Amino acid sequence: MATSQSSQFDRPGIIFTADYLPRQCGIATFTYDLCHAVAGAARDSYRCGVAAINDIPEGYRYPDEVRFEIRESALADYRRAAEFVNISNTAVVCLQHEYGIFGGRYGSHILAMLQRLRRPLVTTFHTILKEPDSSQKRIMAEICRLSTRVVVMAELAKVFLDEIYGVDPGKVVMIPHGIPDVPFIDPAFHKDKFGVEGRLVMLTFGLLGPGKGIEYAIGALPEVVKQFPNIIYMILGATHPHARRHSGEAYRNGLHQLARELGVEQNVVFQNRFVELTELCEFLGAADIYVTPYLSEAQIVSGTLAYALGAGSAIISTPYW
Repeated sequence: MATSQSSQFDRPGIIFTADYLPRQCGIATFTYDLCHAVAGAARDSYRCGVAAINDIPEGYRYPDEVRFEIRESALADYRRAAEFVNISNTAVVCLQHEYGIFGGRYGSHILAMLQRLRRPLVTTFHTILKEPDSSQKRIMAEICRLSTRVVVMAELAKVFLDEIYGVDPGKVVMIPHGIPDVPFIDPAFHKDKFGVEGRLVMLTFGLLGPGKGIEYAIGALPEVVKQFPNIIYMILGATHPHARRHSGEAYRNGLHQLARELGVEQNVVFQNRFVELTELCEFLGAADIYVTPYLSEAQIVSGTLAYALGAGSAIISTPYW
């Protein structure tokens, strides 16, 4: 586990524990935005730092707020992280919980850190399963037991925690997903930048991988094109690193092939890259319609949907919680 040269905060500290930019992940972006928003609001009262979870041995070139790094699969790193927090001037630990971030079965390694903490813990859950198996339920319930406060981003999540996991409703707080502060503007303002001026733009953004359901959106295009021949479907986002390590660009290549087979390749544009917030807001500004064709109803919240709604886009989405 790598640590910064100074392990002590000069002011009471808030430690955010999750993956973090420049790692390409939605939770990393969320944690980065949250950390900087809290730091701005706290000003001189608190100093914000990060315990970043690494999914690759070499780690990442992190910004200065990353105080230490935890190797995803190294159980000892989680124990040392707790020791680091306990001897530092940390006031509270803010955990961002999502399946697939932490090591161990169902992310159980994180318990090695949380059970050793001697500081208050605030946990934000990004996924809450309606039908967990016994191990998933035990791990989730233990995290909630150890937490002083639990944050969720949907009212239904509060119901699940109460009725399924037995969590005291008094410790659960619902805070809606944050969005960028962007003005509502005519989509034509940004369209020329992306070469889609005069087109009806439909957008999906986020890391690509099976489960996103983009093949179904492309599959519907032939009928849509008959009524709206000027439509363009922009698919923005790099392939998810985990999907790329497992199967390369198989999913993206399959989407390209499907568009060709259906004769709509001229109506589909792939932007194979991970974009920063400023450029993302420009893409959102150019969109007339935002689409989330996700396949799993168990997705309790969608950051991309929240961003698009905040930008004033019309929304087409499959149902999820």
